[in-house]
Amino acid sequence: MRLDPFYLIVDSADWIERLVPLGVKLVQLRVKDRPEAELGQEIRRSKAVCLAYGCQLIVNDYWKLAIDEGCDFIHLGQEDLAEADLGAIRKAELKLGVSTHDVAELDTALAAKPDYVALGPVWPTILKKMKWQPQGVDRVGDWKRRIGTLPLVAIGGITAERAPLVLDEGAATAAVVTDITLNADPEARTRQWLSATAPWRNRQEVLA
Repeated sequence: MRLDPFYLIVDSADWIERLVPLGVKLVQLRVKDRPEAELGQEIRRSKAVCLAYGCQLIVNDYWKLAIDEGCDFIHLGQEDLAEADLGAIRKAELKLGVSTHDVAELDTALAAKPDYVALGPVWPTILKKMKWQPQGVDRVGDWKRRIGTLPLVAIGGITAERAPLVLDEGAATAAVVTDITLNADPEARTRQWLSATAPWRNRQEVLA
């Protein structure tokens, strides 16, 4: 499985409708603390945009809703993974991404036979408070050696300027949240990300 080297993570369908048409090919909808009816609507809106623009949509956490809404990819943190029904997820043929922060979590993730593994935070992040210290770029290379051919997602404090560093270390894709959503011009920053990751995208097209 190949992932686009630019992995956008946003908290609403509004963002997806705004940025995916610019050329984004991989996006995660990460909505927190909303009623289920609203979550379903967010997923449906996001799916429609992604389908129209050939973008892979990944739903964070809400695997039951993802199944109900006919999605094909979910991302789970360690706590959500522990509570999820992996049998139901596989029966629905959902692809699965799992977050990891240390070796124990990596072992737990690999036992679930995920379709990708995420490592973070690579650099300090303001997205949420974490008990883990920044992993550093070298850890990206270490994680990639541990997981072999499984795609690796690097996340945490990544900017358009830093993205090539993790991609060079073997990450399949660099995930971003605040470098775009808190930017004064999110559209311009998205285009900068597309440009910064283009060499790895073009390399994938040659391989394909």
